[in-house]
Amino acid sequence: MTTNPIFQDPFEARYTLPPIETMDDAQDEIRRKQQRIRELCAERNAILLAHHYQRPEVQEVADAVADSLKLSQTAARTDADAIVFCGVHFMAETAAILCPEKTVLLPDLRAGCSLAASITVEELRKWKAKLPDAVVVAYINTSAAVKAESDYCCTSANAAKVVRAIPADRPILFLPDKFLAEVAARQTGRNNIIAYPGYCHVHKEIRPEQVVEMLEEHPDIELLLHPECGCVSSCMAKALDGTLPQDRTFFLSTEGMLRHIGESSAKEFAVGTELGILHRLRKGFPEKAFYPVNPDSVCAFMKTITLDNVLRSLETRSPQVRVPAEIARKARRAIDRMLELA
Repeated sequence: MTTNPIFQDPFEARYTLPPIETMDDAQDEIRRKQQRIRELCAERNAILLAHHYQRPEVQEVADAVADSLKLSQTAARTDADAIVFCGVHFMAETAAILCPEKTVLLPDLRAGCSLAASITVEELRKWKAKLPDAVVVAYINTSAAVKAESDYCCTSANAAKVVRAIPADRPILFLPDKFLAEVAARQTGRNNIIAYPGYCHVHKEIRPEQVVEMLEEHPDIELLLHPECGCVSSCMAKALDGTLPQDRTFFLSTEGMLRHIGESSAKEFAVGTELGILHRLRKGFPEKAFYPVNPDSVCAFMKTITLDNVLRSLETRSPQVRVPAEIARKARRAIDRMLELA
């Protein structure tokens, strides 16, 4: 795998992290708001979808809590008139592309994504012009405009499967996450993947030394690392050479983590991803212990969604997320290929 030298980081100048609002509601008030949300969803025939990184009280009221791939599948098959997406902007865009006849609401438009912000459609077009024979694989963490210029979409759950579906002699432009590109290259044995140098600002800070410290404190623990993590390249190499326990080191999407934990006999897990998933894990597996590899792995974009703005969004039917028809038509092809390979 090589990294595209044309574009340089850091990408932090492209976005502003919103402040994380502290919610001081008592449990009775939380339950009251959740009940009102359920009533409004019933009245408006709306479905509420939440990502694993959302606040616990938002996850608790959602109709479905999952990763990007599973939420896309749920959006594609729902018969609801409205979709309230408790996630970030590119997720709501994907739902709008899959369900053009439905109203898609994103309760807070500040819910962006640092990874999606790391590549623009103009940059992708320049990249494609230099390698016109390459196949473009776009991580789902991209704008609709970028998806429209891509051949395939993928998620962290099916990136390797998407790469394997592409003829071996075709070079692949993989964007925008360089760490996921590394995982896909290692898992498929492809040496003709050219990676864009983007990254998630949260996952980038999950470092190899934190993994080592975790193993020192918990020598029998299983390591569950998201493919976006900054420690991925190092940890994959260490697992191969035996420095890390190969039989206890796993590179998994959030949904993959849930499946693995359910099948594993282990009692302790080190979790390398955004902290929001710990609520789901501790609720689903109360007999097991979970430790964050980086206890500061919090996405401010995900935390913009609160019960208050979910309520406001349902009451006002806003803000709505729409994708221009021509961009949606082109992006739909890449998204459909992702879903076919789910």
